[in-house]
Amino acid sequence: MKLEWTTKAVSDLGRLYDFLAPVNRQAAARTVQALVTAPTRLLEQPRMGERLEEFDPREVRRILVGHYEMRYEIAHSTIYVLRLWHTREDR
Repeated sequence: MKLEWTTKAVSDLGRLYDFLAPVNRQAAARTVQALVTAPTRLLEQPRMGERLEEFDPREVRRILVGHYEMRYEIAHSTIYVLRLWHTREDR
């Protein structure tokens, strides 16, 4: 399997960093780093996340990384990171 980030997921990383950085740049960088490295676990266990049935027939799943939700899709031999946000955000 390989891992790819969608443009929306990369944009989400930037948005989260921009939100956190004015308060604490180091904490913002640590948070983004944790979010970037988290999906590597999926390469060994791609189906570890909860399946989101509302996206059927696509195989969209979610994992929690601290207080952040990360949604991803498994398609053939690729894991696509779709979106991510803080769980307190109104989604």
